[in-house]
Amino acid sequence: MAEVITMPRLSDTMEEGTVAKWLKKVGDKVEEGDILAEIETDKATMEFESFHQGTLLHIGIEEGDGAPVDSLLAIIGEEGEDISALLNGGAAPAKEKEETKSEPEPKAEKSEAPASAPSSIPDGVEIVTMPRLSDTMEEGTVASWLKKVGDKVEEGDILAEIETDKATMEFESFYSGTLLHIGIEEGQGAPVDSLLAIIGPEGTDVDAILKAQAGGGSSAPKAEKTEEDKPKAEKAEAVEVQTTSQDGNRILASPLAKKIASEKGINLSQVKGSGDHGRIVKKDIENFTPSQATSPTVEKAAEKAAPVAPVNLPVGEESFEEVKNSPMRKAITKSLSASKFTAPHFYLTIEVDMDNAKASREQINNLPDTKVSFNDMVLKACAMALKKHPQVNTTWTDEATIYKHHIHMGVAVAVDEGLVVPVIKFADQLTLTQLGAAVKDLAGRARAKKIKLDEMEGSTFTVSNLGMFGIQEFTSIINKPNSAILSVGAIVEKPVVKNGQIVVGNTMKVTLACDHRTVDGAVGAQFLQTLRAYLENPVTMLA
Repeated sequence: MAEVITMPRLSDTMEEGTVAKWLKKVGDKVEEGDILAEIETDKATMEFESFHQGTLLHIGIEEGDGAPVDSLLAIIGEEGEDISALLNGGAAPAKEKEETKSEPEPKAEKSEAPASAPSSIPDGVEIVTMPRLSDTMEEGTVASWLKKVGDKVEEGDILAEIETDKATMEFESFYSGTLLHIGIEEGQGAPVDSLLAIIGPEGTDVDAILKAQAGGGSSAPKAEKTEEDKPKAEKAEAVEVQTTSQDGNRILASPLAKKIASEKGINLSQVKGSGDHGRIVKKDIENFTPSQATSPTVEKAAEKAAPVAPVNLPVGEESFEEVKNSPMRKAITKSLSASKFTAPHFYLTIEVDMDNAKASREQINNLPDTKVSFNDMVLKACAMALKKHPQVNTTWTDEATIYKHHIHMGVAVAVDEGLVVPVIKFADQLTLTQLGAAVKDLAGRARAKKIKLDEMEGSTFTVSNLGMFGIQEFTSIINKPNSAILSVGAIVEKPVVKNGQIVVGNTMKVTLACDHRTVDGAVGAQFLQTLRAYLENPVTMLA
């Protein structure tokens, strides 16, 4: 009888897994104890062995795909066995998705219904809508129209200047014909895709097109104005585009042209317009060369414009890559978010004199077959300080505070996909050299994804060290269910005061993040004082 294999729960915190690699394929013989696949959990990539024998009849999760715990992973049974009933029961969600994708017809029929309205638009007529001129634009305002109803429009002609959320930009026509209708008057705003204009053959019945657009849900009715409103709009147009020269004559210029001229210090009275009725547009300002005028105002404008030098702006292709979040990254996010938003963190920082620690380490490392790092010294000092301050070695629950009588030291280790925390059990009972050997072994196997799950569980306190990267000071998020985590910075050589004299010293900053539910400020401060005493007098850790 066929056996259904589901995604196993390979750690206490695992909620989903990803098949990193299948070591068997459909049709292969499987013996009890054979490795079926490598499964990536939130903590490591682990080999998953079969507890059944037979033929691999079905694979439910392909390589690289993830699925929740208890999802259909595979089916093992007798060769040729009918497994349709198991697939219908065990893989229903997957098949439902396929069925949903394969039945788009009813939705397609519905979506085609609204599209029938624009079919009454005559050939050659083009509906121009408010364009999306920036990635964040949701609506635009017509600053000025450069064409009016009845004007001939050629492809590439500037129809209007449109003000977006970022700038005022020229909008050119992609069609040729006659401007039959303006849907948004100057000074008015409308959402992206609203009816902006209609271009087509002269004499086209615009009312019929507008009715067709209104029937299709267009915003054309919003663009209509009463005769009472039109004089106000025309009056606003005159005020918007007209300025006055020094001799009192009016100067026609687009808002964008006026803005650029103001920025460049150009006097509009010196610019010849190329637009309708001599109107000054953007290109006139950009192509303007100051003349040798005697007017002080013109000379001043020329002085401002002259120093402008061409700038070669970089060009290239925007691109991005979407990387699927791994189970480990999801687990880190979930765990740290839960810690940060449930435990009230506070931080305490001290600076430690590391002169004696450097000298002691040098002497210890001169001994044969001995290698001790500063991180080993920090771990040893923490373990000894926790013995004197058991309040820091606790776990909070809603019912009680749990005091741990053992000291299991978590050591944060960076791996390719994130962060893991191997645990050194009974760290207070190990010597400096034993601590160093344990850290090296656990960190190496963690980076190679060979570490066991029980070697990453049960920590009572955690140390995170970024000193080797030159980071002088930082704060960490508490590693639940611990009550504190120590952040260790780099050893820095700098001037310090000793015995009233300024001398060169070596200092290191450490920051303790505490859960205020279990560790009060005074308790955290006392722990750091004890820690500093051990680090500044390493001989006390050798006793």
